[in-house]
Amino acid sequence: MLYNTSPDALFVPPNTIDPVGFGKVAIVTGCSSGIGLACTQLLLAHQFSVFGLDASDFNYELLREDDHGRFHFHKDDLTLPHACQEGINICLHSFGSRIDVLVNVAGIMDSFSSADGINDEEWDKVIALNLTVPVKMMRGVIPFMREKKDGVIINVASTAGISGAVAGIAYTSSKHGLLGATKNVAWRFRNEGIRCNAVLPGSIDSSIGKAIAEGKNNFDLNGFAQVEPVHALQCPSSNSSDDGTPTITPLEVAKTIAFLASDQARTLNGISLPIDRAWGVV
Repeated sequence: MLYNTSPDALFVPPNTIDPVGFGKVAIVTGCSSGIGLACTQLLLAHQFSVFGLDASDFNYELLREDDHGRFHFHKDDLTLPHACQEGINICLHSFGSRIDVLVNVAGIMDSFSSADGINDEEWDKVIALNLTVPVKMMRGVIPFMREKKDGVIINVASTAGISGAVAGIAYTSSKHGLLGATKNVAWRFRNEGIRCNAVLPGSIDSSIGKAIAEGKNNFDLNGFAQVEPVHALQCPSSNSSDDGTPTITPLEVAKTIAFLASDQARTLNGISLPIDRAWGVV
């Protein structure tokens, strides 16, 4: 069972063996917060052993005590040289010579800068974490998946991966690139038991506009002004939209990822799955 009646209720693990994750190892980047944390919690609930990577500290109090033994956390900046491979090596040392699932969540938003305003530092930082790191992580795990002819990779992209009207040029380019990498890996290894898919969450945090208005972030106000009307189509000012439909939560995204990681999705390969309440059709 992958779902509960309530869309934002955490899966309660069964007392018996859960075939979704029992005996399997998953790597989750960006595990300390947001979608990465929700994925970590849910995969552990499905009895995966989870290796988490993040540049920020992990709060173990956010996990069920029963799950601590199947979770290993490694703090590192994955954009540093050799950091991705080092993380994978530590995972293998912790859980043995198998990696069944890779969930590339780690990412960073840009400042909504356009092509005429982006600086080298921001471009390099966003592309490094949002695109280069996922590719390096895939490069590192694929040999182990090929060896046993089984493996699942899920890349967390964004609506910005199919639209040019929701973010700045750096974030948009990085997510478009990630979808290209997803499709390439899916096709290249389709006959070797490896599936590679992407999810495209819409806006998870509706506080972006407020943060800009209050001057809390160093956003490009002119750039944001061009995408703000598009954001307004999905970003309500409260926890639910005017029609009462709840906003998208990290756990709802995690549940979609858990489905893609399961055998129930074994025929899905190379897809880019929107999780955006139809925002992406605009």
